Amino acid sequence: MKRIAFGIIGCGLMGREFASAAARWCHLPEMDVRPEIVAICDTDPRLFPWYAGNFSSIRQMTRDYRELLKNPEVEAVYCAVPHNLHREVYCATLEAGKHLMGEKPFGIDRDANAAILACMAKHPNAFVRCSSEFPFYPAVQKIGRMIEAGEFGRIIEVNAGFLHSSDLDPQKPLNWKRMVEINGEYGCLGDLGMHVCHVPFRAGWIPRTVRAVLSNLVPRRPDGKGGIAPCETWDNATLLCDAVDSRTGDNFPMILKTQRIAPGEKDTWYLEILGMKSSARFSTKNPKRLEVLNYNGGEQIWGQIDVGQDTAFKSITGGIFAFGFSDSILQMWAAFLHELRHGRPPSQFAGCVTPEETALSHRLFTAALESQRSGTTVGV
Repeated sequence: MKRIAFGIIGCGLMGREFASAAARWCHLPEMDVRPEIVAICDTDPRLFPWYAGNFSSIRQMTRDYRELLKNPEVEAVYCAVPHNLHREVYCATLEAGKHLMGEKPFGIDRDANAAILACMAKHPNAFVRCSSEFPFYPAVQKIGRMIEAGEFGRIIEVNAGFLHSSDLDPQKPLNWKRMVEINGEYGCLGDLGMHVCHVPFRAGWIPRTVRAVLSNLVPRRPDGKGGIAPCETWDNATLLCDAVDSRTGDNFPMILKTQRIAPGEKDTWYLEILGMKSSARFSTKNPKRLEVLNYNGGEQIWGQIDVGQDTAFKSITGGIFAFGFSDSILQMWAAFLHELRHGRPPSQFAGCVTPEETALSHRLFTAALESQRSGTTVGV
């Protein structure tokens, strides 16, 4: 089995998730490539003991990402750093000759994203992708196969969203995602939007115009130091898009939602596709349930399918068992390694977000900001 030596820049929540996925690689019996974590970097060395205690393969721990990038043993890098650092660290990674898995939104704004893609063009041997886990749920993989087979017919409407309630408490202290200089003006769109856009963009459903309604529901929060500080980024966003199916030229409404303040939602990603021949809907609230309606005349009946471990990349887990978020992380990383090794994903929807798809998301989010400012529909 081919080994790819990885460095992690940013050892927080998502860095640990990747490390845990690497430790579970034995769950994927048909993979011919695997990650090995050999180096880690974070400005907070208090995060290092967890990694050192669980991964004997780590031979470098540093507070300076430049030192990690100088390491000739490191072949690929996972960068999980705040949005304002994406341009600097992603470009440095590419210039160092490393493959890159970056976090969304792949640049704090459209200019930063364009700079990253320009740097990528100068280093064509680097394999570059962006993180997005939810499309690897088995039910969504089945929806992807339906899209590939044209089972929906003409698209009537698409609804997708990512809702959670982590900022519902107005006394929750301020964090970096509420600071424009670190998170960016996109707010919740930058934080959550690529998850929502991944499947529609991969399907070739391209927004032509957008009317956005953005909300800053808690404009001030405790600063964690005994004072109060302004919250400058958007909590919630609803985007009404006029989208076009690139395969047929047909247009349809596409409604995308990203919300940090969604009462009753712990952490919910959902997708609904309504078509003339078939319709489907899925929510992570019930990770086993895929709802499908096939219309051939007569009564319209929504059916329910219980989906187990019907994954893009075969797992040792029994097919009847439920799939969860840590499984989606493992599948996403399998997709990255598979495409790095073989040059293509095994199917259209079993691949990670491409840099070109991140560029489209930046076009959409930038247009959404202008729509909010002007109160009008804006071209994407």
